[in-house]
Amino acid sequence: MANRFIPALLVALLAILHAQLWLGRGSVPRVAEMKRELAAQEQANQQARLRNERIANEVHDLQDGLEMVEELARHELGMVKPNEVFVQIAQNKR
Repeated sequence: MANRFIPALLVALLAILHAQLWLGRGSVPRVAEMKRELAAQEQANQQARLRNERIANEVHDLQDGLEMVEELARHELGMVKPNEVFVQIAQNKR
């Protein structure tokens, strides 16, 4: 009888471990699902990080960059300051 008890016990333990592997809290399908969720979250975090950097650069430029605004206004709108003479030099295309 002991000859049959030990293999039956080992098979039962193997079945329990196998069930935990596929159906338990840390099962293989659950781990794969969590890895997919982690990859999606990391991608969303990267996009948010890039957006935050872009916004921070814009804020920095607006806080410190009145020269940039002035340069754009001079170049695109032809802004001239009071008591300033605007001279434009045309280049011949050859």
